[in-house]
Amino acid sequence: MIEGTRQAARPVELDQPAVGRVSRIDAIQQQKMLEANRNAQRSRIQLVRSALSRFDDGEYGDCPGCGECVGYARLKARPESVFCIDCQSSRERG
Repeated sequence: MIEGTRQAARPVELDQPAVGRVSRIDAIQQQKMLEANRNAQRSRIQLVRSALSRFDDGEYGDCPGCGECVGYARLKARPESVFCIDCQSSRERG
């Protein structure tokens, strides 16, 4: 999926007089959205790899923040989750 978006993420080159300013802005906006999606996919792949490593080490499902188990529903929804809901919420609040 990530590789398939590489061509669409190339610099936008349009014939300005023929296409118009609005079309160029739309093309650039679409390019930025594709770039953001690719970055999000890369990040999620890294999280999944990390989860697989924790699984191999026998630490999958253990919250490193509090030592409790990460809830089944959370792991079912987001298997790459590292922290339990409480610890993740605390981390997000800062």
